[in-house]
Amino acid sequence: MIPTVVWGTGNVGRAAIRAVEAHPALTLTAVLVHDPAKVGRDAGELGGVGRTLGVAATDDIAAVLAARPRAVVYAASGDIRPDDALADIGRAVRAGAVVVTPSLYPLYDQRNAPPELRDPVLAAVAEGGGSLFVSGVDPGWGNDVLPLLVSGLGTEVDAIRCQEIFDYSTYEQEESVRHLIGMGHPLDYQPLMLAESVPTMVWGGQIRLMARALGVELDGIRETLDRRALETTVSTRTMGAFAAGTQGAVRFEVQGIVGGEPRIVIEHITRIHPSCAPDWPSPPDGVGAHRVVIEGRPRIEVTVEASDEGENRSAGGNATAVGRLVSAIDWLVDAKPGLYDALDVPLRPAVGRLGRRTA
Repeated sequence: MIPTVVWGTGNVGRAAIRAVEAHPALTLTAVLVHDPAKVGRDAGELGGVGRTLGVAATDDIAAVLAARPRAVVYAASGDIRPDDALADIGRAVRAGAVVVTPSLYPLYDQRNAPPELRDPVLAAVAEGGGSLFVSGVDPGWGNDVLPLLVSGLGTEVDAIRCQEIFDYSTYEQEESVRHLIGMGHPLDYQPLMLAESVPTMVWGGQIRLMARALGVELDGIRETLDRRALETTVSTRTMGAFAAGTQGAVRFEVQGIVGGEPRIVIEHITRIHPSCAPDWPSPPDGVGAHRVVIEGRPRIEVTVEASDEGENRSAGGNATAVGRLVSAIDWLVDAKPGLYDALDVPLRPAVGRLGRRTA
């Protein structure tokens, strides 16, 4: 059994506790929390497992890492604290742990990550003998292993389009939805996630990964952006009201240009309410989905819908990201220390988990 720590118990961390507990090769040995109110609470309660696990949450990072865990699922956010996240991850890697995380977007495509991010990780690997694999859902499997797998079914492939189409009213990170993405702000507000070059920073690595796997050279990467205002004020269950006239929908593309044409495209269509931008593509049930479209002969379309925590689509997406990461731990433990990406780490069947329940 591989001693495994879950670091963080938010939207991703809850799913990580459940995934580690469900994995037949892993044993949950510690849970790290930042909130003093969570210290001492059982991991089963924090993760929504449905039973106690006998592991009490702690905020003592030094003590947990001093125990030399073999693996760490780093589930703390890196969106607004990337330097802190990088420092935390470096500590765990120097302690000899295999670390898996969705928290640092530039390291999804680790070969092209900026030196200020890549070099400290490589130094930590050399010092402590740990490893790092960064992935998720989108960016993540929704625009690397899934489209690449499906592309192999085509005879002629003209273009690959990966779509995330979501109603964000069920999302439980209000700060990200309102301020990073701009929902509920006037259209002249500049949200960080939609600033020029930021989508490429987040998703450009996925474009490069797909191009590398497909054996094509990119001319470059470009972005498109469209924003729509709400016609009426809408109310959400998790985040309150969003006023008429403020941003209610966003559509952007990150395009990989090959031979002068957009051949590898990652597209996001995000709404705070289905009534906004009804002419844009919608998920089959109006809530949320990830879709891959292979334009060519034959034309292939695959739509993935995931739900968790009471049929919540956002939680379902988080759970699939965690599943990809946690399922990689035993492979990484057997591999040599290093910095890995999605093309290195295989997505494998759920061996030993069919019919196995954690609750």
